[in-house]
Amino acid sequence: MEQINFELENVEVSYLDKEILKIERLAVHQFDRIGIVGKNGAGKSTLLKLLAGAIQPTKGKVNRHAEFGYFEQMEAPGSSNADPKLLGKLHVSDFENGLSGGEQTRLKLAQLFTHYHEALLIDEPTTHLDKDGISFLLDELKYYYGALVLISHDRAVLDELVTTIWEVNEGIVNVYSGNYSDYMDQKQLEREQQAQAHEQFLKEKSRLEKAAEEKMKKADKIAKAASMSKKETKAKANRMFETKSKGTSQKAVQRAAKAIEHRMGKLEEVEAVQTERKIAFRQSKALELHNKFPIMADRLTLKMDEKLLLDEVSFQIPLGMKIAITGSNGSGKSTLLHHIMNQGEGLTISPKAKLGCYRQMSYQFDSDETVLQFLKNRSEYDEGFLRSVLHSMMFTGTDIQKSLKSLSGGEAIRLHLCQLFLGEYNILLLDEPTNFLDIHAIEALESFINSYEGTILLVSHDKQFIANTADLEFQITDKKIVRK
Repeated sequence: MEQINFELENVEVSYLDKEILKIERLAVHQFDRIGIVGKNGAGKSTLLKLLAGAIQPTKGKVNRHAEFGYFEQMEAPGSSNADPKLLGKLHVSDFENGLSGGEQTRLKLAQLFTHYHEALLIDEPTTHLDKDGISFLLDELKYYYGALVLISHDRAVLDELVTTIWEVNEGIVNVYSGNYSDYMDQKQLEREQQAQAHEQFLKEKSRLEKAAEEKMKKADKIAKAASMSKKETKAKANRMFETKSKGTSQKAVQRAAKAIEHRMGKLEEVEAVQTERKIAFRQSKALELHNKFPIMADRLTLKMDEKLLLDEVSFQIPLGMKIAITGSNGSGKSTLLHHIMNQGEGLTISPKAKLGCYRQMSYQFDSDETVLQFLKNRSEYDEGFLRSVLHSMMFTGTDIQKSLKSLSGGEAIRLHLCQLFLGEYNILLLDEPTNFLDIHAIEALESFINSYEGTILLVSHDKQFIANTADLEFQITDKKIVRK
């Protein structure tokens, strides 16, 4: 029997009278490899913090039987030492001039892996990491000998590392066996079974309604026949006997109809599977581009603070294509997007190009508009379509009536992405758009990109995201751009 490292029993977590988590029992065993998934705000980080003891449950208890390491996404690196070999592998060296987001993440990983822990609790480690950083993380964790509990929005990482999925949904944790792809297969099977059960429910309901209706019609016929019999010229005794007989029969049929209605009331209702309205972003004639290559570079040289990033590179961006720009941290990907947005030197950009840009930054709005008003005031699409787009990006129920000023950072990012795809643009520049999005929002963004008629340049280190969206990949390597 494997040792239990963590155990949660009858745990509840509430915040301002709102129940965040309710868990009867969950356990992490000695060699478990668990991936936690769920929408932003569902309680994934709260669950990990419970395991780590960073927060205490409102009710219930959490037992810890193992020494563990904890990687918290939003925390700055601590003062603990890191193995110089690991720092070298992760290219973390210049502590004097401050660390970028990617360097901070790599330093925290070096600190985490410097010492052996019986268990590791890790929250979104791939944010800000480039391909080499993700490769290092995978190598360290693939051969790690201990319990692993991991939150990640990177589906490829979850597929590589975990054998169990904990899905946090509306405060409840559902356990699925297998990696992320196995989990998605099981979710699809659940949807198919629900659709079949819903269809069966509708058929049975319809059958019972029809049967009850027929019984009531029969009762009405008997009542009419009894009424007619009074007018017949028969002997009084016979007439009385017949009326009584028909009255008894009518009540029996009505009782049968009532019994059927009672059975209908007892039928267990099965909800229909929620299906998204198909998103298709049309482009107005005024925004149509006719240049075969709306963006071209001829011997472009790009520097950042005297550091040479690109050395006399030439490339052409084909019209209507989705292009992924890849490369290691600091190679110049974001700087190139910024240079294109500013239509800088060395570039030839179509005069009719309308550029929309998503940057790696925290978005905030200071308008008093609601979420829905904000999009209605900046888009030609009808309200029904706007609601569908917002629903795809996890704005559900009363979320669309929220004031822009009250939006969380994640909500502001998702709204900004909606605005870009609905706006009057024909070329979109997306710089690491999946950072800080949960898997559901990433999948919605993939759908947006695939149904967009314009040209898109995107920077990402998410292998699965690139595979699902990009037509071409341009890699920055050794100050050159190579088409892969």
